[in-house]
Amino acid sequence: MNVRLFALATCALALTVSAFGQQRYKAPRTPDGHPDFQGNWENNIATPLQRPKEIADRPLLTNAEVEKMREKGLELFTGKADAVFFDGFYPAVLANVLGLRQGFKSADGETGDYGSEWNDERTWENRTSLITDPADGRMPALTQRAINARAESMIAARRSAGPEDRPLGDRCITYGSPQLTAGYQSFYQIVETPNAVMILTEMFHDARVVNMDSRPHPLAAVQQWLGDSRGRWEGDTLVVDTANYRPRAFENMSSAKLHITERFTLHDANTLNYEIAVNDPDTWAKPWTLMIPLHRTSKPIYEYACHEGNVALTGILAGARAEEAQQRAAQ
Repeated sequence: MNVRLFALATCALALTVSAFGQQRYKAPRTPDGHPDFQGNWENNIATPLQRPKEIADRPLLTNAEVEKMREKGLELFTGKADAVFFDGFYPAVLANVLGLRQGFKSADGETGDYGSEWNDERTWENRTSLITDPADGRMPALTQRAINARAESMIAARRSAGPEDRPLGDRCITYGSPQLTAGYQSFYQIVETPNAVMILTEMFHDARVVNMDSRPHPLAAVQQWLGDSRGRWEGDTLVVDTANYRPRAFENMSSAKLHITERFTLHDANTLNYEIAVNDPDTWAKPWTLMIPLHRTSKPIYEYACHEGNVALTGILAGARAEEAQQRAAQ
């Protein structure tokens, strides 16, 4: 066999083994015969929701580049720097790798900062954005309604006339649904029964019940922070259709027209591909999609007690009143 034929044969064998390996894996079953996703899953993925503009033309990094990013992340965030939360992690590491920044300092100054021991170690992949559609890895353009609503929310937050002006997270209501936070209190728990699936997110201990009995969504006037979820099985994929959201339930700016379709598929024994399709014509110019690889964990999920010892909201409102008093005195 000549070299070229040997190479082709080797390639064909590799493809056969790869395909055979994919076919061989079969998800464990619940007593009613559906794939068993039950257990705890973590979202510590380093990949940001949106692709950083510095690498706008790079949907994938090479393995060597990923390893360099991983090493820099470990160097930066091992308790010797301020904590960096959620999607702030990847841009901070990237800026150091590209030589645009040295080290990391959080934006809020010197006092009261969290240390990076609060951060979970991130897992890495080659993708540079969780968003898979559009192809540029960025959210579509906002509608004018969303732009206005976001500006009004920022003005209200600065004013802080009352707790209602603050973001939902400050008020310990929700971090949104679906929740996209990673690297800090970002675990999921899934429990399955024949008639319902429960999906719990660690922050703020939100438990969403997905009804599997084909009942329709309620009237549009019935709105919830977590929406109303209806599930069905498409082969080995759990498909969840959610509507009836309250405004601002997702990304703190969605509208009541938000419609989410989630797809949960076991990629292997320890990876659950979590695909989220977002459709909200009052907020984004077109639908968009992302995929988060969740990883199985044996670690427990503890109750998230947001309000215990939380004096921040009182301090924020008191600070706003103090600023108003200073302005009145100056006038």
